[in-house]
Amino acid sequence: MSLPPEFAELLPFEDKWALRSEAERQGARLASDMEDIRAFYTAMQARVDDILTLLADHDPADLPGELKPLFYLTLSYCEVAPAVELFRQPAVVDGFEPRRLVRVEIPNMTPPDV
Repeated sequence: MSLPPEFAELLPFEDKWALRSEAERQGARLASDMEDIRAFYTAMQARVDDILTLLADHDPADLPGELKPLFYLTLSYCEVAPAVELFRQPAVVDGFEPRRLVRVEIPNMTPPDV
């Protein structure tokens, strides 16, 4: 994957945060310290409006390849936002142990391989 050139400042975050699955995104959040999470959050916050404007013209199921990393970065931004804005830590305060949660893909409810 590679980001469109106009989003080059997000390249340092692509390998760690442009992740397809919810489980991968949650794992990245839980494995990161708050310094890394805040750096990603801050970089994305500065560009998320531009990204959403660009993505709004496309069906998520039919995204061109060059836009998929931006889509995945946006999903990771949503994953880390509560850690920054509410919990001030990677894990959910007073939440379930993440390993207790079992993800199930439900036909017609799980997004296609975007």
